[in-house]
Amino acid sequence: MTCLATIQDYGLRAIGIGERLLPKEDFTLCQQFTLIGSGLIWNIYFGVLALAFGFFIANAVALAKSARSPWLRKPAEWFVLVFRGSPLFIQFFLAYFLFLTLKQAGILTWLTSAQAGALVVLVLNTAAYSAEIFHGALRSVPRGEVEAADAYGFTGWSRFIRIIWPTSMRLAWPAYTNEAIFLFHATTLVFFSGFPAWQQKGDALYYASYFADKTFNPFIPYPIVAMYFIIVSVTLIGGFGLVNRRLNRHLPQDRRSKLKYRPQIIR
Repeated sequence: MTCLATIQDYGLRAIGIGERLLPKEDFTLCQQFTLIGSGLIWNIYFGVLALAFGFFIANAVALAKSARSPWLRKPAEWFVLVFRGSPLFIQFFLAYFLFLTLKQAGILTWLTSAQAGALVVLVLNTAAYSAEIFHGALRSVPRGEVEAADAYGFTGWSRFIRIIWPTSMRLAWPAYTNEAIFLFHATTLVFFSGFPAWQQKGDALYYASYFADKTFNPFIPYPIVAMYFIIVSVTLIGGFGLVNRRLNRHLPQDRRSKLKYRPQIIR
């Protein structure tokens, strides 16, 4: 089988298109690159959707944490404490057993699938971390900018949308970029938690583990996974860098904040 035929057969296997049976012998480098790349589709799926939904939830939680009312502030603080204070891997296990209990009761049966249930966990987890970043940025908005907004007649919601929120995003964006990168890395935990891979439709690490078990050689599939995620990380840094440049376009060149990747060793 040629490499082109392998790509045609296995390139979209992770989403149910192409050959259903995994190769059993004579594992080629092309097969490993293709299947692991196919599984990366799920990592991108989890990462993109978790970022999209988590961004809005995080902003809402950050505002709630800044609220004077304890009815808003306390639930937001507990939400952040629970999801930042517990390991993500444990959250996956607890969520799966919770969703399994709901399924047995005939409620929200679709949440036991990795594509839905694990996504919910990732959304809430990144929302908690991002909310703390955004909350810190809100508290760091220069008082002079707020006073200037008051002097120009901006009040209430218009002041927040046009002055405070854009400034807080500018301050938070470098740290939020690191959170986005870590989130994509964390998607590799999904199929090693309680959520099963339906019909072997796993992510990149799922297929890498399959090849490592079959060939007894982890030094080929796992570096392939690392290479793919380095590409994803570089793409994220480039995309978020463009947004960062847009947010800082009004500042002098020497005052513009630059993105720096700081990997989180412990989460």
